[in-house]
Amino acid sequence: MFLIKAVFVLLRFILSTGQATMMGHNRHTHHSLLTDKAALLAFKSTIKFYPNCTIAGWGDDVDVCSFRGVRCDKHHHRVAQLFLPDCGLTGPFSPFLANLTGLRVLKLFNNHFSGVIPPEFSHLRHLLCLQLDENNLEGPIPESFALLSKLRTLTLSENSLTEALPPSFFRNCTSLGNLDLSLNFFTGKIPQEIGNSPHLWSLNLYNNQFVGQLPASLVNTSMYNLDVGTNNLSGELPSDILGKLSLLKYLQLSYNNMISHDNNSNLEPFFTALENCTSLAELQLVSMGLGGRLPSSISQLNITNMLLQENQITGSIPPSIANLSYLMTLNLTSNHLNGKISSTIGRLSKLEQLFLSHNLFSGETPAVLGQLPHLGLLDLSYNNFSGPIPESLGNLVRLNYLFLNNNLLSGSIPRTLGQCIDLYKLDLSYNRLTGRLPPEISGIHAIRIFLNLSHNHLEGPLPIEFSKLENVQEIDLSSNKFTGNIFTQISSCIALTLLNLSHNALEGKLPDSLGDLKNLVSLDVSENYLSGMIPTGLSKMYTLTFINLSFNQFEGRIPSGGIFDSVTNMSFLGNPGLCGAVPEMPICSQKRHWFHSHMYLIIFISVICVSALLTAICCKFKFDLIKILISAKSETIRRQKTPELKQNFPRITYRELSKATREFDEQMLIGTGSYGRVYKGILSDGRAIAVKSPEERRMWHVAIGELIELGILCTQESPSTRPTMLDAADDLDRLKRYLSGDTFSSFLGIYSSTLGDD
Repeated sequence: MFLIKAVFVLLRFILSTGQATMMGHNRHTHHSLLTDKAALLAFKSTIKFYPNCTIAGWGDDVDVCSFRGVRCDKHHHRVAQLFLPDCGLTGPFSPFLANLTGLRVLKLFNNHFSGVIPPEFSHLRHLLCLQLDENNLEGPIPESFALLSKLRTLTLSENSLTEALPPSFFRNCTSLGNLDLSLNFFTGKIPQEIGNSPHLWSLNLYNNQFVGQLPASLVNTSMYNLDVGTNNLSGELPSDILGKLSLLKYLQLSYNNMISHDNNSNLEPFFTALENCTSLAELQLVSMGLGGRLPSSISQLNITNMLLQENQITGSIPPSIANLSYLMTLNLTSNHLNGKISSTIGRLSKLEQLFLSHNLFSGETPAVLGQLPHLGLLDLSYNNFSGPIPESLGNLVRLNYLFLNNNLLSGSIPRTLGQCIDLYKLDLSYNRLTGRLPPEISGIHAIRIFLNLSHNHLEGPLPIEFSKLENVQEIDLSSNKFTGNIFTQISSCIALTLLNLSHNALEGKLPDSLGDLKNLVSLDVSENYLSGMIPTGLSKMYTLTFINLSFNQFEGRIPSGGIFDSVTNMSFLGNPGLCGAVPEMPICSQKRHWFHSHMYLIIFISVICVSALLTAICCKFKFDLIKILISAKSETIRRQKTPELKQNFPRITYRELSKATREFDEQMLIGTGSYGRVYKGILSDGRAIAVKSPEERRMWHVAIGELIELGILCTQESPSTRPTMLDAADDLDRLKRYLSGDTFSSFLGIYSSTLGDD
């Protein structure tokens, strides 16, 4: 019985002890979560702006483990993760987060936190991952970070952090695997202690101000990605170090002050060392001024991307490069490479981008390039390639960019290029190409960046098929021998921002449809034979910021508005027929020519027609009156009793009088006086007569002069100086009365007598 009671007492004690322990543990857990919640709310209070994250939902009445971006551990004992990237959080970087002592992951990248990294963060002893990239942090990495011994990932890129890296951090944080301090302003040497992290697989220190050489201790790491580009590192290429990094896949040493072996003349040791990096896929040694030749040992690499541009590499490309069967990108731009390109390059079946520009290559463009089925970019510009463009390039149906400019290429543009239907950019400028543009080029509808065929010897008319290039942004056909007109369908190139047709032999007028190019920024048609007036539609193109119409045969008034309100006379040189309000250009005459206005032309023609009609009526009236006067005068003479007037004179028409006096020839003139002029006349029957003629012609000259003056007044530009239609009608009526009035009776008098043979 005693034993049974003892057992019950023991069990009760154990149970009571366990309950007390559990209650104490719950109180401790509750206290920890309250502490974490208080820390997060204090952190929230320091944030001035949070546009993309609803941390407004954080509050006293909400479970801390339900806060957005917050994750507690599986037992809900502590806040384990704070994940608020890309939220636009703005404010000082709060030290309150250091109270989250159970935190393992802190990701606040791509925000706008400012200030220094708080030294109190050293309290986060369980922290495994800290990512504060893309903020506005400044100052150094705190020395106290050495206490974060469990840290595996530290990324602080794209801030404004400064000073040297603390060696103690690398001495104690031996668990580091990923370190990214790029795009800051760190100085000093890369600490040798960095090699104390055997698991370090990625080191990004690019775009800083580090000096010295790479630390030899890197051989103790598991380096997979090494990027120290754009610093001030010096010394020979680290062949000894790199040869021992057998896991290395990405190597970036660009934009440093390193040199090749043997005083910057030997690349062989470096590429030989890389043979041990059997996983190496990318090598970047850009703009380092490295000298030497490409060794044949380069063929031992399994590399996919090799960027060696902007160095001093000499010699030719070794034929063994064809063994780089995985090569996708080869960039040798801006070196001193020369000679011919080996035909073995056609065996690089996976090549997608080939950059060989700004070298000294010569010979013909290798036709084997047309055998590279995946080639999307081919840049052979700025070399000495000669001969024709290979027709085989038309086989590159995946080609997006083709640059053959600034060479010595000749012959015509092959029609096969029209098969490269995915071309974005085509540049054949600065060569010696001849012949006409193949219309097949217009079939490359994908050209949406630029088409540059300038500075060649191309000829013939501009193919109207070019109007199909509705996505092209720039067309430069300058400095060729193109003739004919600029086709009006150019307005179909709706994406065009630059059009340069200068230095050709184009003629005709600028099409008005140019004004429909709503995206045009630059227009140059200088040095052609274009004529006519400048289209006024160009003044309504508010995107246009450059225009050059110089050395053509344009005439008339320069439009106003838009680009024409800001240009200088340099845009119109060599066009003597132009005038306008542009500085140093002739000012247009204020007296506008009649025929420059359709309204004035209509009024002028109407006045002339009315005048002609009235003149015809007056002439008819005049001749009828003359006949009446002649008849009346003859009747009067017959009734007189004087012997010398007894003859019966026939009625004589004005035409007979004109013929009798030889159209009032001066040799037939007998005399003049206040009564007019008297002419001797011989009728068709031989009778002699005397004809009196007053100054009729002068009156008609006066009348016609007044009609012309009235027509000119009707074409005046200002309405205040033009006569009204009522005024014009009054003037015409007055002229009619003047020409058909009593003065007609004195225009012609006939006095005949027998003049004998005199």
